[in-house]
Amino acid sequence: MSRARGTDAEAAALRYLERRGLRLLARNYHCRLGEIDLVMQDDSTLVFVEVRARADARHGGAAASVGPHKQRRLALAARHYLMTHPRAAALPARFDVVAISGPAGENEPEWIRAAFDCAG
Repeated sequence: MSRARGTDAEAAALRYLERRGLRLLARNYHCRLGEIDLVMQDDSTLVFVEVRARADARHGGAAASVGPHKQRRLALAARHYLMTHPRAAALPARFDVVAISGPAGENEPEWIRAAFDCAG
């Protein structure tokens, strides 16, 4: 995926989630352990969001591309975020995926709440 397509997908996901009441805390949070596309707050829950865009559904589509390796990297980056943002660490947290399939803007994003669990 091109950098421009990734940026467009993140912007679309952000607009989509903000329209549903989530509040942006950080965008493209990165540390040496990984990167989180969007860190948001949904009422009193901290939400780490992975945005995935795919032109078509071959190979399982956008949501299926967040496999175990990517989940581990996201969990490590989330732990780093929590260590550096103590107020956020007091909130319950979850990992969501926003999947954008097809040409940009053609399909409604698919928001998968609590897409995976990184307990432990």
